Amino acid sequence: MSKHSLCRIALAVGALAGLAAPARADEPGLTPTTIKIGMFGPLSGASMAYGFDVMNAARMYYDKINKDGGIHGRKIEIVQEDDRCNANDVVAAVKKLVEQDGVFLLNGGSCSAPVVAAKDYVVRSGVPWVMLNASGDGALYPPQPNIYGAFSISQRAMGGSVVEFASKELKAKKIAYINHDDAYGAWNLEGARFQAKDNGVTLVPEAVSPAITDVTAPVLKMRASGADALVIATYARPAQLILKKAQELGFNKPIVIAVNAIANLKQLSENVGSKEAFRNVYIEEVLAAKPGSEKLAWIYDLYKANYPNLAGKPDHPQVYMPYGIPSAMTVVRALQAAGPSPTRAKVIEALDRTDFDSGVMAGPIVLTKAEHAAQKSSTYFKFDGEGLTAVPGSFASRWTYQGQ
Repeated sequence: MSKHSLCRIALAVGALAGLAAPARADEPGLTPTTIKIGMFGPLSGASMAYGFDVMNAARMYYDKINKDGGIHGRKIEIVQEDDRCNANDVVAAVKKLVEQDGVFLLNGGSCSAPVVAAKDYVVRSGVPWVMLNASGDGALYPPQPNIYGAFSISQRAMGGSVVEFASKELKAKKIAYINHDDAYGAWNLEGARFQAKDNGVTLVPEAVSPAITDVTAPVLKMRASGADALVIATYARPAQLILKKAQELGFNKPIVIAVNAIANLKQLSENVGSKEAFRNVYIEEVLAAKPGSEKLAWIYDLYKANYPNLAGKPDHPQVYMPYGIPSAMTVVRALQAAGPSPTRAKVIEALDRTDFDSGVMAGPIVLTKAEHAAQKSSTYFKFDGEGLTAVPGSFASRWTYQGQ
C-alpha cells in the first residue's frame, strides 16, 4: 500500500472517530452529559421570603427539563448557595460557584441592592449571569456584556408602569409618589419621572427612609399637594404605616401600592388593621394573572408535586415563588439555542436574542445586546383588604437606557 493511501485511511479513521466521540466539554461546568448551573439566593435569614421558594421554582423547572431529556442530551446539575440577601455573602457565593464549583453559568440573586456587589467580579470572570427575581438595576445599567436580570421587573420599569396605570386607568393628572431615599428608590423614581413627563402628568415625589416610623409629615404633604392619586413605592413596613396614616388623615383619593410593598397581602391587611383603609386601593403585580389562578395553576401543581412537604405548610408556596420560572425558562432557551456544543460566548449571544412570552409574567421577556432588563409590564388588582379583582390589561414602562 502506498504512503499516500495510508494517509487517506488514517484521515478517514480519524474522521469516523470524531463522529463517534461525545461533544467536546472544554468549557467550565460542562461534561458530555451535564451542564452545571450555580444558583444563589436567601435560603435563611430575615429576607428568606424573597428567594427561598423562587429558587425552588427554578429548580423544579430544571428538574422538569431533565425528565423531558435535558438539553441536547445533557442534564442540568444544580449547585446551590445561601446568600441571605447580604452583599458580602452574595459575593462569596458567586466566587465559590465560579472558582471552586466551576459552574458554566449563574442563575441567582433575589435582592436588588446586594446583587450589585457581585457585578464587577462577574464581568471580569466572563461567566453568564441570569438573575432570579432581583430587579438589580445597579448591575443592569449601564448594560454589562454577561449580566441579565429583572425577570420580575426592574425598578425603573416598576416606576414607569405604576405611573402609566395611575394616569391612564385612574385618569390622574397629578400623582403623589412616595419612594425610598436610597438607590432603590432613586431607580424607580427615575422611571416614574420619565413616564409622567411622557404622559403629560405632574409627579409630586416624596422620599422617606426605609426605617421611617412616623409617616405623618410625608402623608400630610401628599394630601396638601392636591394629587389625584397616591403611589406607595416603598417596602412593606413603610407602606402599611402610610396606608394607616392616609386613612387617619382622611386621604380619599385612589392609592396604588407598588409591587415592592407586597411581601404578603394577608399580612399587609392584618398589620394595617382596618378594612376601611383599603376602600380605594390598587395593587401592582408583575405576574400575568392572580397568584394561584387557573392561568398559573400548572406552576402551583408542579410545586406540590416537587415539594409535597413544603406545600403542606402554612405560607407555602411563598408569594414570589412563580418569579423563579421565567429566569429558568430563559436559561433553558439560551442553552438550547447555543446548540449541542455550547460555549459561554454562544449562550451570551443567544441571551441577547431572547424574545418570548413566558405565560407567567405580565409582559414578554425581551433581551437585546443593548437592554438586559427582561420584563417591563405589570398587571393591577383592586384590593379590598381580603380579595383581589383584576383590572383588565397590562401597563408597561417606556423608560429606556440612554447612556446616562
